[in-house]
This record gives sequence, C-alpha cells and structure tokens, in this order.
Amino acid sequence: MSSTQQMRGTTKWALNLNAVLVYLFFYAPIFLLVVYSFSNDNLVGRWGGFTFNWYREFAANDEVQTALSVSIKVAIISTLVSVVLGTLAALALERATFRGQRIFDALLYLPIIIPDVTMAVMMLLFFTQGINLLDSWFGIRLSKGVTTVTLSHIAFSISFVSIVVRARLDGMNQKLEEAAQDLYASRLQAFRYVTLPQIMPGIAGGALLALTLSLDDVVITQFVAGPGSTTLPVYVFGLIRRGVSPLINAVSVVMLAISVSLVLLSLILQRTRSGADAA
Repeated sequence: MSSTQQMRGTTKWALNLNAVLVYLFFYAPIFLLVVYSFSNDNLVGRWGGFTFNWYREFAANDEVQTALSVSIKVAIISTLVSVVLGTLAALALERATFRGQRIFDALLYLPIIIPDVTMAVMMLLFFTQGINLLDSWFGIRLSKGVTTVTLSHIAFSISFVSIVVRARLDGMNQKLEEAAQDLYASRLQAFRYVTLPQIMPGIAGGALLALTLSLDDVVITQFVAGPGSTTLPVYVFGLIRRGVSPLINAVSVVMLAISVSLVLLSLILQRTRSGADAA
C-alpha cells in the first residue's frame, strides 16, 4: 500500500470517527431523554423499569394540558399573522423602493440580532406602559395574558418569516412577473398566479420556522405572560425550579415529537414541491 493510499485511508477513518462523535453529541442526550421518560422511578436519571405512568400523568394533568392548549393557540395565531406580515414585508423590500427602506430593513433584523432577554424586557415595558395608558386615558383595564404573549411572538416571528421569503424572492426569476404583466395581467393577477406559487415553499418554510420558535420560546413568554397564559415550555421551566421529576422527561419528549413532526412536514412539503416542479 502506498503512502498516499494509507493517508487517504487514515483521513477517511478520521472523518468517519468525527461524524460518529458529532452524531453522538447531538443525539445521545435525545436518546437518553426518551429512554428515561419510560423509567418507573421518581428520580430523573435512574432506571427503575419500564412504564407508561409518566405519559398517563401527562395526559391526566390539567395544568400540563392547559399549558399545551395555550402553546398551540398562541403558536397558530402568531404564525398566521407573522406569515402575512412577514411576506408583505419581504415583498415590500424586494419589489418596491420607498423612503426609509434601509431603516425598515435594519429594524426588521433587530429581533434576530438582539438577545432574547433584551427583547423580553422591551416587550414587558411596552405592554406595561400600554396597559397603564389605556387605563388612565380610556378607563380600559387590561392585563398580561394570552394576547400579550401572542403579540410578542408575532413581533419576533415576522423577522424570521421575512428572511426566508426574501431568500426565495431573491432566487426567483423576476422576468416571469414582467411577462405576465406584458400579457395584460394586473399586478394582483401576476402575484396570485406567478409570484405566489413560486414563493410558496419559502412561505411554508417561514411558517414552520415561526411555529417552531413560538412553541419553543421561554424567555420572552415568561416576561409577558400573565395568569392563565402559561405555555408548555414555561411550565417545564417551572417544573425544573420546583423540583425535577420524570414527568418533565415525558413533557419534553412530547415537545420534541412536535418539533420533529414539524421538521418532517417541512421536508415532505419541499420534496412534494420539488417533484411538482420537475414534472
């Protein structure tokens, strides 16, 4: 065996080892989480036999079910609103020219750049001052709750949706829109029949990203939530502070399953779209 072949063999072995270590680093904690969610022991990291008791407790726990319901409600509403606003923002930045466009572009990236805790404090101050002003000016008494959580999720989801849709718009052939207008299509018709079908994968990807971010958020939600608006991630964080039990493993596995399902749905949509384009 020549030195070159030996070096190639060593390099290939090193790359394979690196891949194994990376996969272990990413997936070993997930594997342990799933395994110990079936442990019949009151300690989180100790195996006490196989059981479904923690999942039964998850299904029977009213607080967990309420938190899950709030999470789904907030995620769906915030995703729908942020998809519409984020797509419109992307279209405005990519297809129009207006005064203050660069400032608007910079502000759109702000929720992505700043730390979550800074965003949380900003939203907390905004809602606190807004509630006080409504009370003092109009006598309308509001409080933090599902509405404030939903508005906060919309505020940071718009940026992520806009980025994904802008990337799709940037790769789109604009001459197709011009050709549609040359064939006497109005701007609305050109958008509906030419632009929208082409950017739909970007819109779907942005929607799934916004949905996942909403379901996973803890920091911002904890700052702006009120009574009766606790989401599932915030509830899990509260379980950790009150004392860890294997119930937290079961709740975390359910959250993991939801996130993985969204990722698989995204891949299926992309593959279906690619097959339709190829056909």
